[in-house]
Amino acid sequence: MTTQIKRSACPYDCPDTCGLLVEISEGKAVRVSGDPDHPYTRGLLCPKMLHYEQTVHSPLRLITPLKRSGAKGSGNFTPITWDDAIGEIALRWREIIGRYGAEAILPYSYAGTMGLIQRNSGHPFFHALGASRLARTICSPAKDAGWQAVMGETPPPPPESVAKSDLVILWGIDAAATSIHFLRGVQDAKRNGARIWLINTYETATASAADEVILVRPGSDGALALGMMHILVRDDLVDHGFVAQRVQGFQELKDQVLPDYSIEKVAAITGIAGEKIERLAREYGKAEAAYIRLGSGLSRYGNGAMTIRTIACLPAITGAYGREGGGCFPGTSTGPAFAMKEVTREDFMAAPTRIVNMNQLGNALNGLNDPPVMSLYVYHSNPAAVTPDQNAVIKGLLREDLFTVIHERFMTDTARHADIVLPATSSLEHSDLYRSYGTYHIQRARAVIPAVGQSKSNREVFGLLAQAMGLDDPFFRQTADDLIDHLLSIPTSLRQDIDVEALAVGRAVQLRLPETGFPYRTSSGRIEIFNPREEHPLPCYLPPHGDNDPFPFRLMTAPTPYALNASFYEQEELRRKQGGMLLQMNPLDAEEKGLENGKAVRARNDLGEVTFTLRITSKVPRGVVVAEGVWWLTYAPGSRSVNALTSQRLTDRGEGSTFYDNKVDICAMDDKK
Repeated sequence: MTTQIKRSACPYDCPDTCGLLVEISEGKAVRVSGDPDHPYTRGLLCPKMLHYEQTVHSPLRLITPLKRSGAKGSGNFTPITWDDAIGEIALRWREIIGRYGAEAILPYSYAGTMGLIQRNSGHPFFHALGASRLARTICSPAKDAGWQAVMGETPPPPPESVAKSDLVILWGIDAAATSIHFLRGVQDAKRNGARIWLINTYETATASAADEVILVRPGSDGALALGMMHILVRDDLVDHGFVAQRVQGFQELKDQVLPDYSIEKVAAITGIAGEKIERLAREYGKAEAAYIRLGSGLSRYGNGAMTIRTIACLPAITGAYGREGGGCFPGTSTGPAFAMKEVTREDFMAAPTRIVNMNQLGNALNGLNDPPVMSLYVYHSNPAAVTPDQNAVIKGLLREDLFTVIHERFMTDTARHADIVLPATSSLEHSDLYRSYGTYHIQRARAVIPAVGQSKSNREVFGLLAQAMGLDDPFFRQTADDLIDHLLSIPTSLRQDIDVEALAVGRAVQLRLPETGFPYRTSSGRIEIFNPREEHPLPCYLPPHGDNDPFPFRLMTAPTPYALNASFYEQEELRRKQGGMLLQMNPLDAEEKGLENGKAVRARNDLGEVTFTLRITSKVPRGVVVAEGVWWLTYAPGSRSVNALTSQRLTDRGEGSTFYDNKVDICAMDDKK
């Protein structure tokens, strides 16, 4: 039996975009391992991707187009041909456009694949059709807005520089679950003598890598940052030369904001002992090159952008932005590496169409929109599981007059509610181009195995739909490789002097590192602690949405090492490692509620209720409960999963999700209250 080893890239929504080596035998992927030649990931894979071949060749894969033959949500379908499926979609869309206009059609997609071509293949089609647009803000736009309020378009320091830090703060990130390669750099820094602090809402697996752990009250991180600044100023741990030359607004912050954030006040807001706040601030201020690594979770509150903005000011006060190994890292700025307008083709729009926020899909499907949403086309996403306010989303998906099309690999919660289901390729079955948002590397990947069954890529399907809808621009007849070649033919500064030959044969290559120092890419050329363009010109503490909710427990919808949002639940072994759909709770809270470890409990709020299995653990502080992962309903202990408890409310800036800004009550299953 002849085998081949071919290169590919991890397509999932993770900052590192690992290089893969795929062993191929008789047209199938039989083994996946990390590529040791990848400059950043160096052969290390997370638990989710160690057996990616089991996802690619899962017996649960959809292999033919399907048409609904039972009630919506029943999962009853009949196989049909691709011609029949495309014909049915085109017929229904023409009817909808004729009666309501093209804006009655809504696309829904996000990060089921991060490849630049396949992920964005729908944009040109829906622009040309005149459909509604989707504000794709479910992840961390508030983090971007908070960073930009202080640093503008200034790129963060490269992640590798953390190894040269003498103090690292992992703030709001469970790196063991979401950024294992960055954690390797943190361990290098620790071996070189750096102190490691972890700030989070509960004790995650990453805590084992830290010297000190601070558990902060959810949504109060901004107050902690202001308290640290108060101490830095009080104890004169300020780099006055750096501030005078490179910072705008320090004096205003010192005079107008920081006097209000005494240690006593900050301790009351955050739930952290004053002594620990003092120690953290002093260690940070005395460090030569302190490095803050920001996660995305702390931006998913009603005050998320302000929280990020406030934390981003800390290295300005100590001068850490000016030292190698120091600064603040929210993610890399690799977007300018490619001329993405050539892929998304906004020029195909005859006129701007309405925008629907993806976090408020429940409202869009059930509201009195003009025109109403009469058709939903979902690709590389599972909104019935991952979108806030699950009950509202599913209610909308159950509408008999909503024509729903799903392009998917598995019979997900959303696919069960579709009228037409189209089988999708995996990343090993199509060509794509990848850039990272946690490193400065790019990689080209080609199909390494034939398409499984009758599955087709996004690029192929939108070509078929364009033909059926009479969109005859030659763009829609280009293959994914044609478009990749076109993108690579357009020079950009980040791709200057890269190893073109290595990229062509599928190796990961490093982009040219952007300038991160002074003058900064802001309106003033300085770090803008004072920003007159913001609603609040100076950083301040804004309470999160959940402070106004009447329920007693803060709900953390956290990541797990064994799934990524609602992906990977097709792998039985990964489900087993999660131990079921668990809700973690502090022992004292469980005792007070009369709840037992391992028993079914019910979490509820005004949006809905969800059944979990209780895990009692001292790693969760009082007043907080933690649900890791976004389980498919097929494997959930009840009829709903965690997002039946999360709100459609948005962040203060960026219109992002507020997944972490919700409260619940917990009771035993037999408690009728």
